[in-house]
Amino acid sequence: MQPTAAIIIIGDEILSGRTADKNINWLASVLYERGIRLTEARVIGDNEKRIIETVQTLSSANDMVFTSGGIGPTHDDITTSCIARAFGVNVIRHPEADQRLIDHYAGTGLEYNKARQKMADIPEGAELIDNPVSAAPGFILKNVYVLPGVPSILQAMVENMGDRLPGGTKAHRLTVQTDIGEGSLAEGLARVEAEFKGVSVGSYPWFKPGTYGTALVVTGLEKNLVESAAMALVALVESFGGKGFIDEKVIGGNTP
Repeated sequence: MQPTAAIIIIGDEILSGRTADKNINWLASVLYERGIRLTEARVIGDNEKRIIETVQTLSSANDMVFTSGGIGPTHDDITTSCIARAFGVNVIRHPEADQRLIDHYAGTGLEYNKARQKMADIPEGAELIDNPVSAAPGFILKNVYVLPGVPSILQAMVENMGDRLPGGTKAHRLTVQTDIGEGSLAEGLARVEAEFKGVSVGSYPWFKPGTYGTALVVTGLEKNLVESAAMALVALVESFGGKGFIDEKVIGGNTP
């Protein structure tokens, strides 16, 4: 059994190209390791209506949703209020979040001003997510996990969650490396996927000077089916006169 998840990256700075997103790939890897199937990832701007609609849509379609960005102290950090509106609750000054920030700024020479106090505003009924780096917490409301956009802080917070982050059955994954182009293998890949129910087959072409090939990634919950499908792909490659081998160390999409 694998719970499903979606990721929402929020921020005009991502869409404008000023900032490169680093959170989708990292979160996707963590979810895979925990046996959570990522179904979708979206990047949206700091638009109230769009955030609310996206959260509502993905929350109803998945077991959990992870948002990144928009919970800082500035005027365009509107994620918290949008999450609250998406679920019809009020935003309150959370006493515990407020105290954490008061303690964090004490003795730093930095004023715990109105802008920074905004980071203690949390939707009513939400559960705090600890921030071991800069104190300002994220939160969980319903099935939505609300996290900051700064990759180092997001990663520390997720890693600190431990068992509070649910998991499922981790999928098995094998990669068949071959020197045959994916265009030649396409029809055969579909046949292999159809033959081994519950297994997905992805193809990822790679190119190096003077040569090219394809990484064929087999994923599924049943180890024996994944292994059998991988062997079927090796046989498919050999039927075209190519060489294929199973490389368990290669993650789908990486160039060998």
